Amino acid sequence: MLSANLVFAVSLGYVALLFFVAYLGDKRARAGQLGLFQSPLIYTLSISVYCTSWTFYGAVGSAVRSGMEFITIYTGPTIVFIGFWFLLRKLVRIGRVHRITSIADLISSRYGKGESLAVLVTLIAIVGSTPYIALQLKAVTTSFQVISGGGFADPDQPVFADPDYTMAFWIAAGMAVFTIVFGTRNIDANERHHGVVAAIALEALVKLFALIAVGLFVVFYLADGPSEIFSMAPPGLLNTEEVFGPRWITLTFLAATAVICLPRQFQVTVVENADERHLYTASWMFPLYLLLISLFVLPIAIGGLTFLPETANPDMFVLTLPMAMNQDLLALIAFLGGFSSATSMVIVACIALSTMVSNHVVMPLALRLPWVEMKASGDVRRLLLISRRTSICLVLLLGFVYFRLSAKSDALAAIGLIAFVGVAQFLPSLIGGLYWRQASAKGAFAGLLAGFLIWLYTLFLPSFEGAFLIPLSVIENGPWGISFLRPEALFGLEGMDPLVHALFWSLCLNTLIFVIVSLIFDPKPLERLQGALFIDVFRTPADNEARFIRRYAASNDLFVVAQRILGTESAYRVFSEFAQNQGVAGHLPRADDEFIGHLERELAGSVGAATARAMILQVVKGETISLDELMKIVDETQQVIDYSRQLEVKSHQLQQTARQLREANERLKQLDVQKDDFLSQVSHELRTPMTSIRSFAQILLDTPDMDEKETKRFTGIILEESQRLTRLLDEILDLARLEGEQIDWELHEIDASEALKRAIATCQGLAAQSNVTLEFRDEAKGTIIEADDDRLRQVFLNLITNAIKYNSSPEPKVTVLSAIENGRYCVSVEDNGAGIRADDRERIFQKFSRGWRQSKDGRSGTGLGLAISWQIMQRLRGDLELLPQEDGTGARFKISLPCKERAAAE
Repeated sequence: MLSANLVFAVSLGYVALLFFVAYLGDKRARAGQLGLFQSPLIYTLSISVYCTSWTFYGAVGSAVRSGMEFITIYTGPTIVFIGFWFLLRKLVRIGRVHRITSIADLISSRYGKGESLAVLVTLIAIVGSTPYIALQLKAVTTSFQVISGGGFADPDQPVFADPDYTMAFWIAAGMAVFTIVFGTRNIDANERHHGVVAAIALEALVKLFALIAVGLFVVFYLADGPSEIFSMAPPGLLNTEEVFGPRWITLTFLAATAVICLPRQFQVTVVENADERHLYTASWMFPLYLLLISLFVLPIAIGGLTFLPETANPDMFVLTLPMAMNQDLLALIAFLGGFSSATSMVIVACIALSTMVSNHVVMPLALRLPWVEMKASGDVRRLLLISRRTSICLVLLLGFVYFRLSAKSDALAAIGLIAFVGVAQFLPSLIGGLYWRQASAKGAFAGLLAGFLIWLYTLFLPSFEGAFLIPLSVIENGPWGISFLRPEALFGLEGMDPLVHALFWSLCLNTLIFVIVSLIFDPKPLERLQGALFIDVFRTPADNEARFIRRYAASNDLFVVAQRILGTESAYRVFSEFAQNQGVAGHLPRADDEFIGHLERELAGSVGAATARAMILQVVKGETISLDELMKIVDETQQVIDYSRQLEVKSHQLQQTARQLREANERLKQLDVQKDDFLSQVSHELRTPMTSIRSFAQILLDTPDMDEKETKRFTGIILEESQRLTRLLDEILDLARLEGEQIDWELHEIDASEALKRAIATCQGLAAQSNVTLEFRDEAKGTIIEADDDRLRQVFLNLITNAIKYNSSPEPKVTVLSAIENGRYCVSVEDNGAGIRADDRERIFQKFSRGWRQSKDGRSGTGLGLAISWQIMQRLRGDLELLPQEDGTGARFKISLPCKERAAAE
C-alpha cells in the first residue's frame, strides 16, 4: 500500500516535469527554434487529449457494463481522421487563413461575425464541457483515494461511495494554476501554446505507456498469454448482439462528432495546427494511437472481473488490479497515466473555453460599457489576460460544482456521453456553414438554441437525478404529470435508450429549425461573403475580402486600435511590414480596403473575428459591400473549369467534377458534330448554285448559235441560282451582325396584328403550293408594341415557313394564334407534323442546329433561321421559345413581347 505522502510527492514531481517541458517549449518558441516542438509527432500526440480519464479508466468500466460497446469511442475518431481530406483539412485551412481562435469564433465568423451567435456557442460549450471537467475531477480524486488510502481494504464494500470533495477542490485549484501559468502567459497573435502542447504530448506518452504496462501485466503475469485471459471472460462480456444496433451507431456518431466539436479537440486540431501537412501524419498515427490505447481494455476488464471482488468499481480496475497484486510501482505508473489523462483534458479545455469567454463575452461587454477605459497601448491585452485567467477559475469551479451534485453516479462513461451530446449541437451549423451557401446566422442561432434547450431538458438536467432544477417527479412523470413531456420519453417516444432519445430529438430539431429558418431568411451580404470565403477556402484566399468590402479610415486611428490589442511593438511590426509591401515610406501604410482587411484578420487572431470587426468599425467609415462583386465570386466558384484535364487530379475530391467534365466533353462532341454538319451543309448549299452557274455559263460560252429561247432559259437559271447564293450569304452575315452588334436598335410603336397579317399573306402562296391549310386566329387585334417592323416580320416569316415546309403530315395544317397573356403580346405557331425530336429540342435555337431533318422536297435548312430569330427577339426585348410537345401535335413555337396598349380602333 502506497502512502498518501509518497503519491503526493510523486504527483508534484510529475507536475514539475510538465512545468519544465512547457517552459522549455515556450522558451524555444520565443527564440524561433521550435524544431521537434512543432513536428507532426507532437501535433498528433497533442490530439490524443481526446483520450481522457474516460478512456483510461472508464473504457474498462464500459467494457464490464456493456461489453464491446467501448469500441465505438475509438471507431468514430478513427473514421474522421482516416477521411481527414473531406472535413478536417478544410477546417484547418479555414483556421489558418482566417486566424480562427476557437469553435465559437469559427461559427461566428462564418455567419457574418455576429456577437450573439458567438455568445450562444460559448454558453453551449461551457455547459457541455462542465460534465467532462467534472468527470476528470472525479477520476483524479477517486484514483488518489484508492492508491493512497484504505478504500480498497474492505472487499465487501464498493470503492469510495463518497469522494473527498476537499481533495477535489484543491486538485481543481492546482489545475487552474498550471493552466493560467502556461495557457495565458501572453496573448499570442495566433493563439498557439507551444509549451502546453509539448506538455500534453508528454502526457500522451505517459498514459499510453501506463495502460500498456497494466495490460501486459494482466495478460502475461496474471494469465499465461492472450488465449488464457480471454478464456476467463464471463459469457456475456463478448456478446456482439448489440453491435451496429441503434445505441452502437449513436455512440460511433457521437465520438466522431466529439473529435471535431469538443472545444479542446478543436483547439489542438485546428487552432494549434502550425502546418497543414501535419494532418497527413495525424491521419494514420492518431488511429494507431487509439488502437494501442484500446488494445488491453478487454484483458484488463476480464482480469478485474476474475481477480477482484464483485463489489469492486470497474472504473478503477486499471488501478486496483496492480494494487491487489501488491504491484505498487505499476499502480503508481497507472495512477500517473490516469492523472495525465485528466489534467491534459482540463488544461486544454480551460484554455479553449477561457478564450471563448474573453473574446465573445467579456470584450463585447467592455466595448459597450462607458466606464471601461481602453485607450492606452496594450490595455485590451491586459483585459484579455485578466478575463481569461478569471474564466479558467470559473470553468473549473463549475466543473467542481457539477461533480459535487452528480458524484453519486457510478459510471464515468455516462458523464462523458452527456458532454458529447451537448457539443454535438454545433454540428449542423458547422457542416452547413462549410458546405451550404444559403445557411444564415438566424438559422444557425435558432437551431443551436433549440438543440441546446432540448439537450438540457432530456439529458443534462436529468443526470442530476432530481438534485438540480428538475425534481425527480418531473423526470419520472413529466411536468404537471403530463407523461407526453417526460424528459426521457419526449413527445411520447418511449422505449428508447435515454442517450439515443436525447440525441435524436436535440439534433433533429436543431437541424430542422436551422434549415427552415435559413430558407425563410436569406443571409445578409456579409454572411454571403463569409460563406463564399469559407466554402471555397481552397480557391478563394481571405485577402479577396478587399474585392467586396469598401471602407476607409485614417492610418493613425487604425494604429491606435492595433496598439490597444497587439501592443506597440507588434502593432508597429504589422504596420511597417504592410507599408513596405505597398512601397510606402515610414511605418503607416495606406489605409486601403486590403490593409483594413489584413489588420482585421490580425486582430481576430487575438480577440476573435466578431470583436475584431467591432473594434475596426469604431474607426472605419462608409463600409459598403459590393453585391455585384459578391455574386460574381459566387458564380465563379460554381462554374466548372471547362474541358481541363487537370480535373482528374485528386480523385477523392473531384469525383463530381469528373462527371461534369465527361458531360462537358459530350457537349463538345455534339457541338463538333453540329459544326461539321453545318460546314458540310453550307459547302453543299454554296457548291450547288455555283455548280449550276458554272455549268450553264459554260454551255452558253460553248454554244454561240443557241436559239434565243434556250439562252433566256439558261440565263434565268443562272440568275435564280445567284439569288439563292446571295440569300445564303446574307443569312450568315445577318447572324454574325446580330451576335456582334453592341448598339441598341431604335424601336418604334407598331401595330403587331398588322405585321403578323402581312407575314401570313406572304406565306399564303407557299402554303397553297404545299397543300397546307393555313389557319389564323387573331385574338389580339390592334395591340401596339415597340419593335422593328421588318425584323419582327422576319421572325414571323421564319416560323410560319418552317411550319409549312417541314410539315410531314398527310393532311398538313398550320395554326397561327395571337393573344394577350399577362400583359404581353403572344403569337404561337403550331403545326400537326412529326414535331422536333427530343434530343434536338434543347439546342434548337443554337447555331448549326436543325430541328427537322428535311422538308417535303428532301432539302434541309442551314440551321440558321431559328438562331437568327432568337437573336432578333432578344434585341426586341422579347422572347422566343419552343413549347412542350403534346400528344397529337407537332412543333409549337411561341413569341412574346411587352405590349403598350390596344389601338383605339379595337
